[in-house]
Amino acid sequence: MRKYLNLFDFSQKVNYKNEVLSGITVALALVPEAIAFAFIAGLSPLTGLYAAFVMGLVTSILGGRPGMISGATGAVAIVIVSLAKDHGVEYVFATVILAGVLQLVAGFLRLGKFMRLVPHPVIFGFVNGLAIIIFMSQLVQFQTPDGEWLSGNALVVFGGLVLLTILIIWGLPKLTKVVPGSLMAILLVFGLVALFGWETRTIGDIASIKGGFPPFHIPEVPFSFETLTIIFPYAAVVAGVGLIESLLTLNIVDEITETRGRGNKEAVAQGAANMISGLFSGMGGCAMIGQSLINISNGARARLSGIVASVMLLCFIMFGSELIEQVPMAALTGLMIMVALGTFEWASLRTFKRMPKSDVLVMVLVTLVTVFLHNLALAVLVGVIISALVFAWDNALRIRARKNIDENGVKHYEIYGPLFFGSTTLFAEKFDVLNDPNEVVIDFQESRIVDMSAIEAVNKITERYQKVGKQVHLKHLSRDCRKLLKNADDIIEVNVLEDPTYKVVVDKI
Repeated sequence: MRKYLNLFDFSQKVNYKNEVLSGITVALALVPEAIAFAFIAGLSPLTGLYAAFVMGLVTSILGGRPGMISGATGAVAIVIVSLAKDHGVEYVFATVILAGVLQLVAGFLRLGKFMRLVPHPVIFGFVNGLAIIIFMSQLVQFQTPDGEWLSGNALVVFGGLVLLTILIIWGLPKLTKVVPGSLMAILLVFGLVALFGWETRTIGDIASIKGGFPPFHIPEVPFSFETLTIIFPYAAVVAGVGLIESLLTLNIVDEITETRGRGNKEAVAQGAANMISGLFSGMGGCAMIGQSLINISNGARARLSGIVASVMLLCFIMFGSELIEQVPMAALTGLMIMVALGTFEWASLRTFKRMPKSDVLVMVLVTLVTVFLHNLALAVLVGVIISALVFAWDNALRIRARKNIDENGVKHYEIYGPLFFGSTTLFAEKFDVLNDPNEVVIDFQESRIVDMSAIEAVNKITERYQKVGKQVHLKHLSRDCRKLLKNADDIIEVNVLEDPTYKVVVDKI
């Protein structure tokens, strides 16, 4: 428990300039994202902004990955949109609180370790799909409120400012790293628009961000079993989606920074943040890969940048709304396009001819599910399931048996390869029960009995030999295999005829 309550873990050396400037940049980028995700969920802009503030602050202090940014996200917005439409915002707040409780439980039960089961092709597909989504979501900025594409002078101005932003973010770090390129790009574009009076879309054209401190608010829903049946399915999906996206983002940041975050601690932080978000009029959320990459690319590595971003976002809401609403959307659009380009795993394209076809299939499929269904949890789940099935199929084909008859006329079957549900059929085909001698040894020195299907396969083969009056010896069963057979003895009659003079070799685990 103590490690989860270590709030201010600034063990690493902190570059305060980078942390503060990066935090301001992230705060500016959070504004349109939070508003857009609130609109997707059918909620007010402030609901998204309050969630971004609370999620960002709590996870920056409590989280297991310094430098990672959390806030209102599209993944959560997509889950709760039907709930908000059918039951209203109060049920959304209650759902977010319950989702936070589920995430806390997951963190304290140390379920973050199950992220080890996510194969690398799934991560590649998830990241590439998310990069495409981020890029495609910026295309709407090139349209009018009526949905028509910009043209003429409006397109020239907006497109030129976007291109200028991209060039500054790309080129400035090559000249100097005193100021983050993304922040300089936003300030320069803002200054040019103000100086020349160019007509272009601003944050204020999307929605007003003016508000006060997030109000404490207990959801006004009936405290009944019926309410629980309504919100629990949504809460479970929000909790699952939030943890998957957060832990995958944590892994990505780990790779970039060549450090290691703490998944279970991050799960606890996400849960606490969602609970507090629901109590302070927020829509909840999870880690944001785009903003996290902005933060990391600006050189931020500590918790301070996330805290600064959250506090600055609240300052924008309470005191600086009029100024922030004048920031051109072109600058933020260019910033997010660069985030999309930096997020995409370009190296994955070069591995198409080098990776196994099954891995390429998984990567492409996860990317497509992410892009077209916008369901990150489903995309990861599909990828993991297909990878597991491919792994099971490949291992099912690896079961082999070396056969020989010793000087005493005893036939030996030396099994190698895992014996599990996928390989039991091939295992049974290895034996010639009718033509074998009266004494048979099945040697598992290079094999393992993995599951109940394997136990049943061993039981059936020993039964077949016994029915024709032949004796079977099972040898070199490892300790875990023998324990599995013993535990199954109550439900499956396992015919283990071990040679009493044989010393069993035990695996050292």
